[in-house]
Amino acid sequence: MTGGGRRWESSNSRRNPSKQKLRLSAEEVLESKFGFDLFTEGEKRLGWLLTLASSSWEEQGTCNIHSCVDLFFVCQDGSTFKAKYVFQPYFYVATKEKMQLEVDAYLRRRYEGQISNIEIMEKEDLDLKNHLSGLCGSYLKVSFDTVQQLTHVRNDLLHVVERNQARLGAAEAYESIYGGKGKERPQDYVDCITDLREYDVPYHVRFAIDNDVRCGQWYDVSVSSRGLIVEKRTDLLQRAEVHVCAFDIETTKLPLKFPDAEYDQIMMVSYMIDAKGYLIINREFVGADIEDLEYTPKPEFEGCFNVKNVENEVELLKLWFAHMQEVKPGIYVTYNGDFFDWPFLEKRAAHYGIKMSEEIGFQHDNIQGECRAKFSCHLDCFAWVKRDSYLPQGSQGLKAVTKAKLGYDPLEVNPEDMVRFARDKPQTMASYSVSDAVATYYLYMTYVHPFIFSLATIIPMPPDEVLRKGSGTLCEMLLMVQAYRANVICPNKHREDHEKFHNNRLLESETYIGGHVECLECGVFRADLPTKFQLDSASYEQLINNLDRDLQYAIRVEGKVDIDSIANYDDVKNAILDKLMLLRDHPMREECPLIYHLDVAAMYPNIILTNRLQPPSIVSDVVCTACDFNRPGKNCLRKLEWVWRGETYMAKKSDYYHMKKQIESELVESNESHTPRPFIELPKAEQQLKLKERLKKYCQKAYKRVLDKPVMEVREASICMRENPFYVNTVRSFRDRRYEYKGLNKVWKGKLADAKASRNSMKIQEAQDMVILYDSLQLAHKCILNSFYGYVMRKGARWYSMEMAGVVTYTGAKIIQNARLLVEKIGRPLELDTDGIWCALPGSFPENFTFKIIDANRKFTISYPCVMLNVDVARNNTNDQYQTLMDPITKTYATHSECSIEFEVDGPYKAMIIPASKEEGILIKKRYAVFNHDGSLAELKGFEIKRRGELKLIKVFQAEVFDKFLQGLTLEECYAAVAAVANRWLDLLDNQGIDIADSELLDYISESSTMSKSLVDYGEQKSCAVTTARRLADFLGDTMVKDKGLHCQYIVACEPQGTPVSERAIPVAIFGAEAEIERFYLRKWCKVSSGVGIRYIVDWSYYKQRLSSAIQKIITIPAAMQKVSNPVPRVLHPEWLHKKVREKEDRFRQRKLVDIFSTRRKNSNDASVRDLEDIVNSGNSLISGPQVVVLDTKVNKESHLVKQSFQENGLNMSQEPLIELNHKDASGESIDRNVDYQGWLAIKKRKWKTTLEKRKKRRLVGMNESPSVCCCTKLPVYSILEKRMD
Repeated sequence: MTGGGRRWESSNSRRNPSKQKLRLSAEEVLESKFGFDLFTEGEKRLGWLLTLASSSWEEQGTCNIHSCVDLFFVCQDGSTFKAKYVFQPYFYVATKEKMQLEVDAYLRRRYEGQISNIEIMEKEDLDLKNHLSGLCGSYLKVSFDTVQQLTHVRNDLLHVVERNQARLGAAEAYESIYGGKGKERPQDYVDCITDLREYDVPYHVRFAIDNDVRCGQWYDVSVSSRGLIVEKRTDLLQRAEVHVCAFDIETTKLPLKFPDAEYDQIMMVSYMIDAKGYLIINREFVGADIEDLEYTPKPEFEGCFNVKNVENEVELLKLWFAHMQEVKPGIYVTYNGDFFDWPFLEKRAAHYGIKMSEEIGFQHDNIQGECRAKFSCHLDCFAWVKRDSYLPQGSQGLKAVTKAKLGYDPLEVNPEDMVRFARDKPQTMASYSVSDAVATYYLYMTYVHPFIFSLATIIPMPPDEVLRKGSGTLCEMLLMVQAYRANVICPNKHREDHEKFHNNRLLESETYIGGHVECLECGVFRADLPTKFQLDSASYEQLINNLDRDLQYAIRVEGKVDIDSIANYDDVKNAILDKLMLLRDHPMREECPLIYHLDVAAMYPNIILTNRLQPPSIVSDVVCTACDFNRPGKNCLRKLEWVWRGETYMAKKSDYYHMKKQIESELVESNESHTPRPFIELPKAEQQLKLKERLKKYCQKAYKRVLDKPVMEVREASICMRENPFYVNTVRSFRDRRYEYKGLNKVWKGKLADAKASRNSMKIQEAQDMVILYDSLQLAHKCILNSFYGYVMRKGARWYSMEMAGVVTYTGAKIIQNARLLVEKIGRPLELDTDGIWCALPGSFPENFTFKIIDANRKFTISYPCVMLNVDVARNNTNDQYQTLMDPITKTYATHSECSIEFEVDGPYKAMIIPASKEEGILIKKRYAVFNHDGSLAELKGFEIKRRGELKLIKVFQAEVFDKFLQGLTLEECYAAVAAVANRWLDLLDNQGIDIADSELLDYISESSTMSKSLVDYGEQKSCAVTTARRLADFLGDTMVKDKGLHCQYIVACEPQGTPVSERAIPVAIFGAEAEIERFYLRKWCKVSSGVGIRYIVDWSYYKQRLSSAIQKIITIPAAMQKVSNPVPRVLHPEWLHKKVREKEDRFRQRKLVDIFSTRRKNSNDASVRDLEDIVNSGNSLISGPQVVVLDTKVNKESHLVKQSFQENGLNMSQEPLIELNHKDASGESIDRNVDYQGWLAIKKRKWKTTLEKRKKRRLVGMNESPSVCCCTKLPVYSILEKRMD
């Protein structure tokens, strides 16, 4: 919680009031210095809330301290002011039934002078049984004057609650046996406290939720006799003009070391304030005075810099602090400033006796790793890039982000050259420094500023926290706001139960099976190159039969119009029908494909909304039994499947408890004090750790392994359709807001196109800004929206539910896999994502069609691939039990159908390149490149080019090769074009880089990594980075490796021969040393006496193998899989690939049985196939009805394991046994599975039970019969088989 230091001062104020006044006045003086004077009287003021922070206020006369929130406002004219809002912190206390008044009196007596007030509040408790009937929980709202008082009482009561909850079960058992309750004695009232709620909500968050105050909004602020009055102005939407300062520092550093503020100094500070640039030069390290300069990478990113040259570092710091005090920025912007810029500035200022907190109010928190001020915001753009930009991890540096987001190549300087450039090339270094400030400022103003303050208007946190907190925390804040508005008491944070058992064994971990990702093809797929398709005519016939149904669904659901109002329905239908019939009649075809990405829009959030999923809705039989709505024929309970996965220890439950009892009587070494202590005195977390350590040793000795094989089970979750929908409503409102931003983004893209056509520069700039704004907002909402699913499994989440997370992912996986089954028959699926399918459909497949509406100047377009999938999704996933509360008094609910899960289409694209794996039978997931029709790269995922530290040779090769896949008129010519690039790079290695300079060669073949620990901490570990670090210590001294963060850049040498690669790493730094030193160390490390030039010591075979591996994955193996001869003959195919190629080219290869036979369609008129066992044991023909076909969509390995575990337990998931119908069950045959699934399932369960009983009886009869009888029973089998053979 922010303001911890200030609250601590408040707690000491009662002992030394004058000291408190002095400190508060010093704080207020600094705030006044920056323009935030305290508003205590006068006329109403209009202000835009910039930020807020916890603080304290001393009551005049009584000297009582009260916690308050400081609100910092910016006026329309740019002026600023501060207001203090006194707000009492509180938490809730739960008591035993009808004991609220007694506990109230007890708490007032026990904490006299600390508790300000206690109220009895009725709150809706979603954990309370039968709360849907209107029952509410009674809680004591305990309020305090200060946060310190709350913390003291809370810590005291938490121990009481923990003790009371531990013995609550035993007490209830006692009362149930002996009947009635004993009279509570006064000293027992503390035992009546059963729980504390909302005791850990940060004070400023509590204030923002309860008072509906948000940063980034306008308020009318006035002072009355009752205190401060803050009224929201909803009519003002434009943000206030706040001074923004984006800065970046350049420092000295030792070779190969990260800058250290203990001895390194600041060379330059470059910063931009409101688009005006400034640069301060430290002439102690910069070789010449720098004149004013300009750095404008694009016309819209203007950067004119006023340069000041100062003598030394202390003058530089004083000048910068003075300028900040003069300009008074409300927002400071950095890029990774929390980690580097701010701590470095603070330490260097402290070195000269300057306190940064007293100069500009900022102080670095080493625990949180953040630099914050009370009255100004520090917004680190790196936090936005990591959480909200959707850029891959290897592309999150400032230079990569600038290229991706701002669209220009920034200046780059090798960190090892910066000090030398400052001395020898000061103008170059100055240009580099200001380029970082320009990039940081415009990145913030373009993307981060509108995004953060838009989000801050709905999240009850200051902008600093909105930016830095994880998306799960933001979800929780939104949920707490909705819970408060719905009068729902928030649950406490989830705590893991460390003693859970499964099958009489302790669980080591448990989770759920997540989404399914799978690569199905590899190679080059281009929209202008023919692809072979083997279509299923029966599937196309089914599409033809369902065409009217699909089109009517699209018109009614997607178009939201009546079918009779469509003017050209028959024309559209016939156009689609002609294409489908052509594809049906000619299933074996070769034509140019349509490359699509069919993905489910906001899949996980829409699954949550469709099925009314929320953690409180996951109920058990016990909860349902106690509910008033639990009546015959109820339709408020929906059951959905999910897959549970757990790992258990080998030891049994009895072994575990025996060890636990044994260790409880022992002395064990504590992790903190490293001295023996009684086990029961250790913290619970440490107790569990020690116990599991002993359990692991026991399992290893007794069972030769610690963990058993993972267990997977298909489980069923029960979802209440009438639960308070505050969680679902939060997700829905956030989803709708994202759809709104996406719609506005499309609108402004249209305006941008019109502006470009009219060549109006002003409108073009406005449209570009709005497109960027709405795109960043919809991306941010997408990030948080998807987190509503992941949040429920987050450690410490208030609303935690493994079942809900499992249901969401399992439902999503079934949707994608069912769609894959259809796409496999009508086209070629290429890759399965978590929420979509990359596929190639025949070029003649129906695409987009437009319906015209009668008597309306309106049209709407449908995408047929989406329509056909959406109809199946709606049929299989529509929730017909969705219930909405209509009358809270009478508890009347309205039931309707709900399904917001829909596919949307992206594409068609020009090309998709999918690499192959070097291992047989394995395809690489989540790695592909996709191109638009204009040749631009639409998506690049998973390749080395996106990663940091990878071999630059590979990265440059990939950067050159991808666009070459668009060349050529045939597949062979395409592979020839990319092979030319591969051959050029292979030639470079074959001729040992003779055509390039040594420095360029080193750049290509060097790899780098940053050591996360000091060299000593790695011990005996072996790796290229560790070897490089040891040799750097040998070369530059041990001081180079004593700290973590060493940047190791190395090449691999060929000497000493026969040693592992990890022992042949040579630091690149050695090649920059003097010739004699270089020769000495190279001979020492390589153990050679001559020939130590770079081209003599490099292991060319190693680099050729690395490059060949990349060529195999991207070019040669995919070419072979697409029946193209090896385009790079120098790179040989792996052995297993030759067999694969022969199988593909063999026209006389024996076909599989599944290729010859197809599944027989079963309907009510078919004569059922009789089981051989039934034929033998029954002379009469069985009365058989329709059989259930269970579609097995579990194609991935994990699902196969689940299926296998079912089969081991005697359950068959893929087919139903033949069953004999009783006459009493015959009525159930007319039940439609899609209409009444529960009724249909009940009938089937009775049939399955009857069949199982009959088979058991037959087995028992067979076992009791004599051998002669058994022989008699076997005879008909042989006769039957002979007849079949005849």
